[in-house]
Amino acid sequence: MKFYIASGFDNQAAVHYVRDQLILAGHSHTYDWTKNNRATTEEALRTIGEAEKAAVADSDVFIVLLPGGKGTHTELGIALGLNKKIFIYSKEKIDVTTATTFYYVHGVEHFYGNLAEFVTTLVDSTR
Repeated sequence: MKFYIASGFDNQAAVHYVRDQLILAGHSHTYDWTKNNRATTEEALRTIGEAEKAAVADSDVFIVLLPGGKGTHTELGIALGLNKKIFIYSKEKIDVTTATTFYYVHGVEHFYGNLAEFVTTLVDSTR
């Protein structure tokens, strides 16, 4: 399985944990945006944006680790438009009064609670 993880810069430790566990389970990461510094030029934004767009398209599974960053919801939209298998993880249940409607469209699966249990769920769902 090829996977992409969308999240915010402040959530990089969780992104690394999920990435590492999925790679250990034999899966492929399509792009590691955490290796980038924050873009400060239009060209850097374009380069990173194109790489992320291609990586979402190349993935079989799209993972959102909340809280997300600026690009997380754009990437989610791309994944929805391409009918990717989508998982959204949050430590706490999402407050529906502030959530985006796109978290709840058909085909989006939610997981709340322990991050390690979420990874186990991901690995089990791809067997």
